[in-house]
Amino acid sequence: MVSTASDKACPDVIGNLPVPPPSAYNIRTNNKGQTIVIGIEGSANKVGVGVLRYCPHTKSYETLSNPRKTYVPPTGQGFLPKETSWHHQNHIVALVRSALSEAFPNVKDPSSEISAICFTKGPGMGGPLRSCAIAARTLAKIWNVPLVGVNHCVGHIEMGRVATGASDPVVLYVSGGNTQVIAFSDGRYRIFGETIDIAIGNCLDRFARAIGLSNDPSPGYNIEQEAKAPGAKFLEFPYVVKGMDVSFSGILTFVEQEARDKLQGGQVTKADLCFSLQETLFAMLVEITERAMAHCGQNQVLIVGGVGCNKRLQEMMAEMVKQRGGSLCAMDHRYCIDNGAMIAQAGIMALQHGITTDMKDTWCTQRFRTDQVEAVWRPSTVWKHT
Repeated sequence: MVSTASDKACPDVIGNLPVPPPSAYNIRTNNKGQTIVIGIEGSANKVGVGVLRYCPHTKSYETLSNPRKTYVPPTGQGFLPKETSWHHQNHIVALVRSALSEAFPNVKDPSSEISAICFTKGPGMGGPLRSCAIAARTLAKIWNVPLVGVNHCVGHIEMGRVATGASDPVVLYVSGGNTQVIAFSDGRYRIFGETIDIAIGNCLDRFARAIGLSNDPSPGYNIEQEAKAPGAKFLEFPYVVKGMDVSFSGILTFVEQEARDKLQGGQVTKADLCFSLQETLFAMLVEITERAMAHCGQNQVLIVGGVGCNKRLQEMMAEMVKQRGGSLCAMDHRYCIDNGAMIAQAGIMALQHGITTDMKDTWCTQRFRTDQVEAVWRPSTVWKHT
C-alpha cells in the first residue's frame, strides 16, 4: 500500500492543548486514551479523507492516512458542480475504506477507534459540499460518534500551523476560490485584505484555459512550469492593489486579450505570458502581506491553499520576510492542496474544546467567512505594531 501520510508526529508546540482536558467533554477515546478523528473534505474538485490522531502521552498530532482523488475536466474546461458532485460520490466510500485500512492495518473494527467525524461545512461548491456532508452524517449515525463542522479556510490554517510549528503567523490564504490575508486577534481569524472579485486560483485556471494548458495535474502547476522556460520575457500587466485588497479580474481580461492578439502571431509566447502573470499577481500578494505583518508586529508568514504550492510565490514571499528579519512557513502539495487531514486537524481542536455540531445543524453553506469562526482553542494575542 502506498503511504498517504509519511510525516512524523507533530508535537503541540503552538499551545492548542485543551483546557480542561478532553475527559471533561466526554470525548470517546481508544484504549490508549488517544483521540482519533476522520476528516472529510470535498468543497471543490478534490475529495479527501484524512485520519488524525492526538496522543496525550507525547502531546502530538499525527496524520495516519490522507488519501484523495481529483476531478480533472478536459483541457479548456472548468469543473462544474454537478459533474464534481458525481465524482465525489463515486469515490468517497473507497476513500473512507482506504483511509481506515492504512490508518488501522491490524485493527479488526477500525470504527471503534474513531472519536468523531469532521466535515467541511463551507465555503465551497454546494453540490460537492453536500455530497461529502451526507457521507459524514451516514458514518456518524452508523458509528454513533459526534460530528464536527469545519470552516475550510480554518482547516488550511490549523493544518499549516501544526505542520510547520508556526504559532501565530500572518496567513496568506490563496486557492481557487479564496484569496485572503489573515491574522489572529480576539479569538478569531481576522481578514486584513482579500480579493474584491475573483480568487487568484480562479484567475490562473481561467488563463490556463485561454491558452490551452492542461488541467492535469492542475492548471496552476502547468502555468508554473511554463513560466520557467528559458528566455521568458517580462511583460507589463496591470497591477491592482486597493489598500489592503487586490483585484484580479481586470488583469485576467488584459492577459486574455494579449493572448488572443499576440500569441498566434508570435509577438509573445506562452512562457512570456505565464511568467509575467505570475510575477505580477504574486508581487501584489507580497505587498499586502507585508502591510499586515507591519500592522500586527509579526515576523512569520504562513502560506496555505492550493496556490501556496507555487515555488515562485514561496521564493518571493521568503525574500520579503527575510528583509524584515522574519521567516516563511510553507508546505508542499500534501497539505497545501485540499485534503481530509486539514479538516480533521481543525475538527479535532474544536472537539478537544467541547465543540460538536448537532445533526440538524450539519447543513452546508457556499459562503462561510473565515472570521465567523470562534477559535476557542487559541489563546488571546496582543499585537505590537511595527
